[in-house]
Amino acid sequence: MGTANRYHLTTLWQLDAPLGVVWDAIVEPEAWPGWWRGVEQVVTLETGREGGGLGTRQRFTWKGALPYRLSFVACVTRLEPQRLLEGRVEGELEGVGRWRFGADAGRTWVRFDWRVRTTPAWMNLLTPLARPLFRWNHRVLMHAGGIGLARRLGTRLAFQATWSS
Repeated sequence: MGTANRYHLTTLWQLDAPLGVVWDAIVEPEAWPGWWRGVEQVVTLETGREGGGLGTRQRFTWKGALPYRLSFVACVTRLEPQRLLEGRVEGELEGVGRWRFGADAGRTWVRFDWRVRTTPAWMNLLTPLARPLFRWNHRVLMHAGGIGLARRLGTRLAFQATWSS
């Protein structure tokens, strides 16, 4: 299949909220279904060191605007409080997701990089035609996440962009 089923997707959010509260919301994925439309379920399979963090394994189930669901297990592989959260994923998506955080002038920015490949045969078969739809579906999910996070924090999403390479 080569690289046809590989995706590098990036989203940037800027929120009028303190870095600490944004960080706290992102590092609690079991709460995401309550504020992030499209996240159907997050189940902790294994708790990492010190009750969380490195080594934590969770199963995520997502449903975007298109009529399919994707499930994968993520394992936290890097953690630098309020700076970086990274995990390796396997299942219907395989690869790495990386959250980076920063703050400037009372505004927090969050950058999410998603370097994954799809594994379902049906999806890989459709990729040559449906790739733009799969990217669009990701943008829809990430937009919902930015809006939902801002609402959860009682603030506004000052800026959002999603792109792919």
